[in-house]
Amino acid sequence: MARRKKIYEGKAKILYEGPEPGTIVQYFKDDATAFNAQKKDVIDGKGVLNNRLSEYFMTGLNNIGVPTHFIRRLNMREQLVRSCEIIPLEIIVRNFAAGSFSKRLGIEEGTSLPRPIVEYCYKDDKLGDPLVTEEHIAAFGWASQQDMDDILSLALRVNDFMSGVMMAVGIKLVDFKIEIGRVYDGDFQRLIIADEISPDSCRLWDIETGQKLDKDVFRRDLGSLTDAYTEVARRLGVMPKNATQITRPTLIN
Repeated sequence: MARRKKIYEGKAKILYEGPEPGTIVQYFKDDATAFNAQKKDVIDGKGVLNNRLSEYFMTGLNNIGVPTHFIRRLNMREQLVRSCEIIPLEIIVRNFAAGSFSKRLGIEEGTSLPRPIVEYCYKDDKLGDPLVTEEHIAAFGWASQQDMDDILSLALRVNDFMSGVMMAVGIKLVDFKIEIGRVYDGDFQRLIIADEISPDSCRLWDIETGQKLDKDVFRRDLGSLTDAYTEVARRLGVMPKNATQITRPTLIN
């Protein structure tokens, strides 16, 4: 069988042409990066866990009427997704102060915010994904005002869903980032959740102990990233409770 055509390779995923028009195969790598790829490593099993966890969250969102690009999981590392035009923004929703937010505003990590705060970053690795305002977004035509209204609504709905799901298994959703894509049905445009939702893109803390169960484990050298992600998967019932090792399968073409 001929090898699929690669469309794009990022820090954590590879995109291939899908089997049908308008589809893409999204492959999850084991690569871990932090600080705009200044810190790098390969974590065995990370891609398998993120594939399963993103499937879990995207399916849950689809089921409650929040549209996503997710169609189905193909195997341990790949999922079939709908092709879309990615808006060049990272949408960050914060429920508690942490990371760059704490440093920027001098607020102690873990401080509960008075309400969810939504921030926007311009997607450009060379610039370090800088924080931007709605004025920048409008001025440079990255999204219309209607788009921004829809993006805010989608982000808050994802936050409500994710917060509830995580709280039910004893995990605090500190913050997360998502990407939004445009799809077209004839002349009609709508926005959908794209990319992934996983511990790579969320901050997740154990409610009782404050233990970090997200990529901060890698950023701050706090232990095994695979163990942290596996704990999230086990609590959600995504991986078998007796799973002790995540295998590293090869790419299926």
